[in-house]
Amino acid sequence: MLKGADVSRLRKDFPLLSEENVIYFDNACVSLRPQQVVDEINNYYRLYSACAGRSSHRLADLVNGKYWQARKAVANFIGAKKPEEIIFTRNTSEAINLVAKSFNFHRGDIVLTTDKEHNSNLLPWLQLRQGGVLHEFIPSRPDNTFDLDLFKKAMQKLKGKVKMVAMVLASNLDGVSIPAKEIIKIAHSLGAVVLLDGAQAVGHKPIDVSDLDCDFLAFSGHKMCGPSGTGVLYGKYSLLEKLSPFLLGGDTVSDSTYDSFKILPPPEKFEAGLQNYAGAFGLATACQYLDGIGLAKIEDHLIRLNKYVSDTLLASGRVEVIGPRDASLRGGIFSFNIKGVNFHEAALMLGNMADIAVRSGRHCVHSWFNSHQVEGSVRASFYFYNTLEECRVFVKIVQQITALV
Repeated sequence: MLKGADVSRLRKDFPLLSEENVIYFDNACVSLRPQQVVDEINNYYRLYSACAGRSSHRLADLVNGKYWQARKAVANFIGAKKPEEIIFTRNTSEAINLVAKSFNFHRGDIVLTTDKEHNSNLLPWLQLRQGGVLHEFIPSRPDNTFDLDLFKKAMQKLKGKVKMVAMVLASNLDGVSIPAKEIIKIAHSLGAVVLLDGAQAVGHKPIDVSDLDCDFLAFSGHKMCGPSGTGVLYGKYSLLEKLSPFLLGGDTVSDSTYDSFKILPPPEKFEAGLQNYAGAFGLATACQYLDGIGLAKIEDHLIRLNKYVSDTLLASGRVEVIGPRDASLRGGIFSFNIKGVNFHEAALMLGNMADIAVRSGRHCVHSWFNSHQVEGSVRASFYFYNTLEECRVFVKIVQQITALV
């Protein structure tokens, strides 16, 4: 459990929290970065701004070693069996697109998702329709939790046709997590490969890909204290070997002629061109920083904050939450609407009245909002550096807004 003193100590690592009087509740969009991550990024540009894998001088050797150590740090963070299973990307979107464009799909294959996918895990599969690959989804229960029985029935009905199950591990819409281990076991028993969108889960709860037995996991650095423009595709090595390269260029081949080339093995074959070394180093530092806090402690802290906000605001009947009322099922996300108040206006009022940073809109889950004929919502999302006192201020301002209508 993170105690108040622990949170106060951790907040000192984040310059923005010291220099700005802001209550930052937009963590589902992008988290803040601790000074340790900023320093690691700056050190690359200040002290060893060289290229890895190509040159043989001292600085290049240093960058090459640190880049490999960064890969190992990320692998350890998510429980991968070896560093070669970690592909550095720009973000979750690129990681999922890599699989969508590189996997050996055939006409008539089905990709099965939830009904709450971020556009990053919906649009790449819809685009595959041009090649005859089909997309199906599993409707959620009325409270927006995952319907495992319906999934089992769908997999049996579509037996042999579902090539890939691609699902969001924890929804950025409402914070609800899927029963991933059970889903993976069922999918594998029927011959399907499983990709998890971990953007909203990695860095917020313990994730062990070896224990889950997922085939692919995609996530972003910017939602877990890491740099913008960093992401990861984890893949079982045997599957990465079979994937075609997403991009080709420098460092993806061992040799080339005017009419042929020899592809390098993973991970190099997926990392074309000069890489974001500073970003990889910063992401590795973020992984180590979060490990130092403890992912189980972080998850518990988020639920405690969400429970206070949910129990207080939902009691009035004027505030409606998207997803189950039980905060323990929504992690660190409180996506809500105030009766009689436009969600964009509510977000602006929270900012103007108490400098509370939240997000309003459809959160890149347009498909869910369109299907439920809901225009949008206000989303408050918490992280380990947020405090109960900040939640009290948030609750007070929301109550003041509800009193105006």
